Amino acid sequence: MTGLFQSKGQPVISVDAKKRELIGDFKNAGEEWRPKKNPEKVRRYDFKDDELGHGIPYGVYDITANQGWVRVGIDGNTAEFAGETIRHWWNQMGVRQYNHAEELLITADGGGSNGSRNRRWKVCLQKLAAETGLKISVCHFPPGTSKWNKIEHRRFCHITPNWRGKPLVSHETMVSLIGGTTTGKGLKIEAHLEANQYETGIKISDRELAALNLDIFHGEWNYFISPRKRH
Repeated sequence: MTGLFQSKGQPVISVDAKKRELIGDFKNAGEEWRPKKNPEKVRRYDFKDDELGHGIPYGVYDITANQGWVRVGIDGNTAEFAGETIRHWWNQMGVRQYNHAEELLITADGGGSNGSRNRRWKVCLQKLAAETGLKISVCHFPPGTSKWNKIEHRRFCHITPNWRGKPLVSHETMVSLIGGTTTGKGLKIEAHLEANQYETGIKISDRELAALNLDIFHGEWNYFISPRKRH
């Protein structure tokens, strides 16, 4: 599937959220060079700072271009957050790389904010399809196979070492360290802070789901969402 889209010059992205990280002067595993006898002081206990909160990186990885887009959220990892991150990637990066694109392939894990059974995720993709005019194809990895999602071993695995031993004292620090991640193979990542808060617990009815221009193929793990509504 990926090769087919790439052969036609259509964008292929891998998406996922990294685990939430506490923001503040908390210990971060690893070592960092500092002046002798001048260690960076951190808190003894990892209790959430209610004022600083946490950061949730949600990423989009362009498999063909080897480029990444990350938005660090301050709220929950919701379907709206995932959908908005993909929309921002397309408007700021994707449309320039694929200005003649007609389709978009998304590979994602089977659970979480972009899960295969998450109805709100499908609603967000329908809005994205309507806004961009792209026919969106989604392929989910079944349980136990998420390690094959390329964002895991081509992008996220390089971000963690970049902040090793460095306390994430602010959201801006987190964004800066993510954006500073590069590799010898040319990986580049653009990172931004997402200050919006998203409502949780939104339910999508059977009627709302049926109204989507959704076509399923090969079971519940794969489906198309077209920008054109059924009449």
